[in-house]
Amino acid sequence: MSTDLVLDSVTKRFPGSPSSAVADVTLSVPRGACTAVLGPSGSGKTTLLRLIAGLELPDTGRVLIGGDDVVRVPAERRGVGMVFQKSMLFPHLSVLDNVAFAARAAGESRSVARARAAEHLDMVQLRGFGSRRVGELSGGQEQRVAIARALAAEPAVLLLDEPFSALDPSLRTDMHDLIEQVRLSVGPTIVLVTHDRDEASRVADRIAVLEHGRVLHEGTVAEAYRAPATARVAALMGGRNRIAGTMSGGIHRSALGSVRVPGAPQSGTGILLIRQEDIVLLGERDVFEADADDVTVSGIVASLRVSGARAELAVLVGDVELHLDIASVRAPGIGDRVRMRIPVDSAHVVAG
Repeated sequence: MSTDLVLDSVTKRFPGSPSSAVADVTLSVPRGACTAVLGPSGSGKTTLLRLIAGLELPDTGRVLIGGDDVVRVPAERRGVGMVFQKSMLFPHLSVLDNVAFAARAAGESRSVARARAAEHLDMVQLRGFGSRRVGELSGGQEQRVAIARALAAEPAVLLLDEPFSALDPSLRTDMHDLIEQVRLSVGPTIVLVTHDRDEASRVADRIAVLEHGRVLHEGTVAEAYRAPATARVAALMGGRNRIAGTMSGGIHRSALGSVRVPGAPQSGTGILLIRQEDIVLLGERDVFEADADDVTVSGIVASLRVSGARAELAVLVGDVELHLDIASVRAPGIGDRVRMRIPVDSAHVVAG
């Protein structure tokens, strides 16, 4: 069971705070879709989830679930499940009874509730764990149980508040795979709060970038990376190349040279955005097929940082510092002159 979720001009300010925790947020999550709310600490992400869940009331605006405004509906009647950063499991109950808790609270018999709980433990790949105590579980297993418990209540909307942030990288990958399997199995409408853009792009269909309580950008994962609404959004999405210049006839001109950017403003100031992964480092003998508008530039390597299989370079091209992310086996040395190709189909311009 799932339904669409809409936030309509929602604002929340806590007493004594000089600014709103959430400010005029409008956001739509279609039935069965997953939107990641991404932003730095203190941006209002968790407050937004609590407003959806009914744990906080907005000062203004509406929260619509399946078309119905639920602002005055108690949290337990909203059809919303929530998984927190900590599993919040009941230590005095077995794993099975933790998962069965919602059904028992709703009046189901113990046998029926436990049978349904066992099905949800199967769903999160914990068959046979029902008799264990919470203290016998690993961190990843606890979060699987927490997800099973939330799903056992058959929520129309599932809220995930950075539930994997405390797990090590391999376990986080496992949990991302689990969310994908849950989506295929029961298809809940999901809102995931995270500060990790890789997690957002792995799990979600769309990304909403939040800062200071305001949505700066909302769109597909590809748009968040390739066509961010502002230079600030580009930075929050990990983009490192932001080159100030002017626009004339759809061509961005800067110390880097002239770059024709499809769909860019025809005039005015503009910031050229090029993700560091998209710039191609060329060897002396490289022969490449390029778009006629692609730009080739050369510069001097100013810094180099190798991290496993990848290397991060900063290259000075006149007054412009370009950042590249390349395979470390191809990394040049500091002070080397290098050639680079900038693919125009990867370039984007935002207002300066």
